[in-house]
Amino acid sequence: MFDVLIYLFETYIHSAIEVFIDHDRLANDLFDIGFQKKDIYNALIWLKKLADYQIKSVFSVSVLSNPLPIRIYTEEELQRLNVDCQGFLLFLEHLQVLNIETREIVIERIMALEIQKINIEELKWVVLMVLFNIPSCEDAYNKLEHLLFNVSNSSILH
Repeated sequence: MFDVLIYLFETYIHSAIEVFIDHDRLANDLFDIGFQKKDIYNALIWLKKLADYQIKSVFSVSVLSNPLPIRIYTEEELQRLNVDCQGFLLFLEHLQVLNIETREIVIERIMALEIQKINIEELKWVVLMVLFNIPSCEDAYNKLEHLLFNVSNSSILH
């Protein structure tokens, strides 16, 4: 399922193609490419639930004045998110790429994946997909994209 999400994000969503996609045709195309029907179906449901966040709330990306509360993870979340992933989420909060609301959406979307243990790379993709999807998070998305893909050699520590 995660491979389908990444393929869709890179091919359709991130490339800014403004097309209305017929889900049946898309599912058939993905099946023809070689993805399993169950993975396609689950990925489309995952994206639909992510899209629901566009409708439910208006998010504020500012957390400047309040100190960030500590997130206590449930046992199930701890099984999926190792210490590195938890640290990365905290790092993104301190950089103000994520706020409390977007962090919770990221965690909720991770828990909806069919992956038992999330690695950092998978987490980065989920964060990108969430920020891309929330209308008020364009700046946070751009900041994360720059952080992940435009690292200059001068910032490498020796």
